[in-house]
Amino acid sequence: MTGLDAAVLVRPTRWAGFSAACHSEWIKFRSLHSNRAALTGAAVLTVAIGALLAMATSSHFHPGLVAGQAAWDPTSVSLMGIGVVELALAVLGVVMISAEYPTGLIWVTLSAVPLRGRLLAAKTAVFALVGLVVGELLSFAAFAVGQVVISGSAPTASLGQPGVLRAVAGTGLFLAVIGMLGVAVGALVRSTTGGVAVMVALMFVLPGLGQVLPESWRDPMLEFWPTQAGGQMLNVAPQAHALGPWAGLGLLVGFTALVGAAAAARFVYAES
Repeated sequence: MTGLDAAVLVRPTRWAGFSAACHSEWIKFRSLHSNRAALTGAAVLTVAIGALLAMATSSHFHPGLVAGQAAWDPTSVSLMGIGVVELALAVLGVVMISAEYPTGLIWVTLSAVPLRGRLLAAKTAVFALVGLVVGELLSFAAFAVGQVVISGSAPTASLGQPGVLRAVAGTGLFLAVIGMLGVAVGALVRSTTGGVAVMVALMFVLPGLGQVLPESWRDPMLEFWPTQAGGQMLNVAPQAHALGPWAGLGLLVGFTALVGAAAAARFVYAES
């Protein structure tokens, strides 16, 4: 066997190269104490704040809420603290790539994984998995704690009821997509401060400003705003002037794909 034949035999496949890149990114992510601390803090605050908000909301419950005057959705009430981990995942998604530019670590990373498209895909895949696991664990934990909290003063929900399991499990999917959007924004902006500002604007600031628009503008804007539409996954009861849960999540996924394509184009073809 010639040396060339041996080289061909040991040449890693594309999947092996991607798997190795993912493994490397996972090691980098979990080795940072700041990442572990941020996720732990977000987990505690998500459940604690969610429980407090559920307690406060259920204390104002009255039978008219079930009689048709307004919709009582114990599932979404128990998930009101999810915004904390949503913000944490958005920020960590941005930092996943933007933090490597000021320190010059990006060049070390690229020397290990020269194919930029593979590197960006590996970062996105790793963080998508992190967001999915964290999101699912916290959504089910927040739901369980929330139902215990409101059980003494308002009707509760169970996972066997229509739409409840979809809402709780779908919250984890929503959070995973938010994390992927953070990675895409970080790759596109290449600045932690700028990337976090963009994510905060997308998730909270602009939807909040949309509330003060005239009704003819406000309703369509909030209905089709990607992060607002994706957040419909948290609700069991249908919302007025809002897309359905799966349609809303699909809109968020499509928006994330567009931002990801722009980020990939800049990341892969940029000279620096």
